[in-house]
Amino acid sequence: MSTLPPLHTPELSSGPRLALDRRVCQAANRWGTRRAVGLFFGAISRLGDGIFWYALMAVLALVGGQRGLAAAAQMAATGLVALLLYRLLKRWTHRPRPYRVCPGVIAHVPPLDEFSFPSGHTLQAVSFTIVALAWYPHLAPLLLGFTALVAASRVILGLHYPSDVFAAILIGSGLGATSLWLLSLATKLA
Repeated sequence: MSTLPPLHTPELSSGPRLALDRRVCQAANRWGTRRAVGLFFGAISRLGDGIFWYALMAVLALVGGQRGLAAAAQMAATGLVALLLYRLLKRWTHRPRPYRVCPGVIAHVPPLDEFSFPSGHTLQAVSFTIVALAWYPHLAPLLLGFTALVAASRVILGLHYPSDVFAAILIGSGLGATSLWLLSLATKLA
């Protein structure tokens, strides 16, 4: 449990700087009301819950030999840190999800937790992608495409604001880069 006091983020209706965040969220969420779009992004979101990443780690570990096992282990360690970090941030910020406070936004799928900032799905996807691509750059079309779809799904499904996703991209990028840096440092010291 965090000992930090909660940082209450401002309501979306206050301030012009948050109006764009709200408008983009509403427009994307309306697009998600189309049956095919909602089903597609609902499936992407479900895969982004972890299924896709766990399957990727398992495949790398099983068919990639020592290299694949090392890549999967680094992805798992990075994912654990990402999970702890985003849970801490959510408990600290207490930003309500858009479907709770933004008029016209509905949740097309049930959320995994109560708060919005940052997008854990996006943070995990970005950090996993950065680590995986350092080991297997030829996976870029698959992983970059999937990660972009996961990020978009969070706004389309009414679960996150664009700013939640953007912040998660930055945090996930930093986390993935730090993971790679620590591995290279450990390799040099060994």
